[in-house]
Amino acid sequence: MDLSYIHSKIHVIRGVKVILDFDLAGLYGIETAQLKRQVRRNMRRFDGDDFMFELLSEELSRCQIGILNTGRGKNIKYMPFAFTELGVAMLSSVLNSDTAIDVNRDIMRAFVLFRHYAAELAELKRQLEEYQVDTTMQIAEILDIINEMAAKQNVLYKLPTVVAGFKTQKND
Repeated sequence: MDLSYIHSKIHVIRGVKVILDFDLAGLYGIETAQLKRQVRRNMRRFDGDDFMFELLSEELSRCQIGILNTGRGKNIKYMPFAFTELGVAMLSSVLNSDTAIDVNRDIMRAFVLFRHYAAELAELKRQLEEYQVDTTMQIAEILDIINEMAAKQNVLYKLPTVVAGFKTQKND
């Protein structure tokens, strides 16, 4: 399965990266109702918001994930479950088919890749900020030195003229 497709199914809700139940069901090739049924039968495995949580209706209306545009969000009877990385891993113990196992592997890879990208971006940001500070300090130091020299000598420098590769000094 294409990891970029899985990435498109990962959303940030309540500050946590999650995949919604209907997206997972589509990836697993099962009905959303079947996935929810299996989760409800094994609710103890998903105890705690670090595994899964149910969206609130106001969260669903604020989500920019396209479900309201497709007609899915107009009259939802049950709010979607949002599965965290831990919740998706736990699903592999509930949905025990070859497809579920293969899909879970790809989803775990996508979450890990997401974390690597975030870490790389954080390091790049730190390096850029450090470079910017160093560059700004160096330019400021150079300008200070030039200003000090100009103030001490209070002289305008006449640069020599270059003619055919030889330096000549103009006498005034």
